[in-house]
Amino acid sequence: MDEITLPQAVELPATSNLNDLLATRVAKDPAAPLAERPAGDGWETVSGAQFDAQVVAVAKGLVAHGVQPGEPVGIMAHTRYEWTLLDFAAWAAGAVPTPIYETSSAEQVEWILTDSGITLLVVENAELAATVGEVAANAPALREVLTIDDGAIADLTAAGADVPDEEIARRRAIANLEDVATIIYTSGTTGRPKGAEITHGNLSLLAVNAVAAVPEVFKDGGRTLLFLPLAHVFARYVEILAVASGTVLGHWANLKTVTEGLGTFRPTYILAVPRVFEKVYNSAEQKAAAGGKLKIFHWASATAIAYSRALDDPKGPSAWLRLQHKLADALVYGKLRAVLGGQARYAVSGGGPLGERLGHFYRGLGLSVLEGYGLTETTAPTSVNRPSATKIGSVGPQLPGCGVKIAPDGEILLRGIQVFRGYHGNPEATAEAFDQGWFRTGDLGALDEDGFLTITGRKKEIIVTAGGKNVAPALLEDRIRAHALVSQCVVVGDNRPFIGALVTLDAEGLPGWLKMHDKPAMTPEQASTDPDVLAAIDAAVTRANQAVSKAESIRKFAVLPGDLTVENGYLTPKQSVRRHVFVKDFAAEIDDLYVDTRQTSAG
Repeated sequence: MDEITLPQAVELPATSNLNDLLATRVAKDPAAPLAERPAGDGWETVSGAQFDAQVVAVAKGLVAHGVQPGEPVGIMAHTRYEWTLLDFAAWAAGAVPTPIYETSSAEQVEWILTDSGITLLVVENAELAATVGEVAANAPALREVLTIDDGAIADLTAAGADVPDEEIARRRAIANLEDVATIIYTSGTTGRPKGAEITHGNLSLLAVNAVAAVPEVFKDGGRTLLFLPLAHVFARYVEILAVASGTVLGHWANLKTVTEGLGTFRPTYILAVPRVFEKVYNSAEQKAAAGGKLKIFHWASATAIAYSRALDDPKGPSAWLRLQHKLADALVYGKLRAVLGGQARYAVSGGGPLGERLGHFYRGLGLSVLEGYGLTETTAPTSVNRPSATKIGSVGPQLPGCGVKIAPDGEILLRGIQVFRGYHGNPEATAEAFDQGWFRTGDLGALDEDGFLTITGRKKEIIVTAGGKNVAPALLEDRIRAHALVSQCVVVGDNRPFIGALVTLDAEGLPGWLKMHDKPAMTPEQASTDPDVLAAIDAAVTRANQAVSKAESIRKFAVLPGDLTVENGYLTPKQSVRRHVFVKDFAAEIDDLYVDTRQTSAG
């Protein structure tokens, strides 16, 4: 099979927009909770009616501040309740909310401000206001910057007190499904970010069709905690999906303390990126080691994986495996589920491959991680595994209304309700992105006989060795990055005699690993030359090599003393490596892999 399109399950009136999704939710039960806000040690409920009233009040404030229908309104903040409130308020005012990552540099902020033509920008705090202040003079369309921590919401509410309800009702009805709802700027691994114009139809139709396709997860009364950046398309889509599905939405700003939020909010489903699931596993392993229970943890982990794999066998798990699984549940799995709040039975993972081992591990302990796939230009998901139809290692079948085709060279092409309108003010890039109506993803993949899509690599990142071997680095990188010691892994070898890798250490995971192995505390820089650390990385590389042919395997690696971060320019805000920047700046270290034969090597 090389092409499949699933028929649309739910239609919406052509004249509708995102405001109608909220209106439908509120009308169903105005008193039912729509969101919960952190309050002290607990959570404060916000009903649908209360949220809608706040949306209208803030929308009136935007109108009073001169925002016109169709104008871009910028939001630059960590994930928090006010982000979602401003989003829906902008739509209620007929505006186009346009996010800026809170981690963006002044230069990146300047580009988005000038390219989108943002007229009013709401930032979170004084620090972000200062970043904007550095470049505001170069953004002629920007009239005003408001700060949430300085009372922006209250000020907007007060300013809009005299705006009539009828004006908001009028503005809420202006947009239709084909109109732009938001401009989301791609992370930009190369060149300047491009502004993807996502329509009301993209977000609305994809949300209601996902609810129809996966009702076990996205159901009335469900709960989910949003902790990914709302400037990213995945979190933004989840926000809309929550409103469309009847889900109660929570927000958590700090990814490092997200387990604290999960424990108190107690979501019924979790949406995250693979790194979150990796860290939960690694921290649990380290905690078990600290308590002298590492052997029990590893036995329970192996049991979970074996049990999950047996679920895919027509015979199912054996009686002995069921007994072991029941014991492991009492000793280990229940505690791990409690870390995630205790109520979650499903999770959706996107933004990169989770890996078969972790997929089976989590399903074995009672949390089915449904891998999905999509891009900014596809409004986040185009495909996702279903609770009733899951193939671990794949990203599932298409969602209703979405189509996929595999080009002769293996590139994944997409079309349907999820595909964006085009790049803002950039017709050349838009034309280049499409091939006879199909969006060119730049990713490589395959479809099986059941229509399940598997991602095999990134077209632009294919490495061609001096021997002419084509190697997709993603598979190796993802497997190595799953190790508790590893933060980032970059596979290299373009026009070289063999494949190599440069690895950075995880500063958060290092202390636990050192303690687990009875080693003294050390910095990542010190650890980068430690024999035991290098041996552990070598073992991880060897395991990763088992997934590829000998010609594709990593022959040599080196551990860098520092890490790759958004701040130092080597990662995009969604944690993708800016490979062209890395290869340029670490040219000497890459050269050393092919000169210094003393470097530790992996089979």
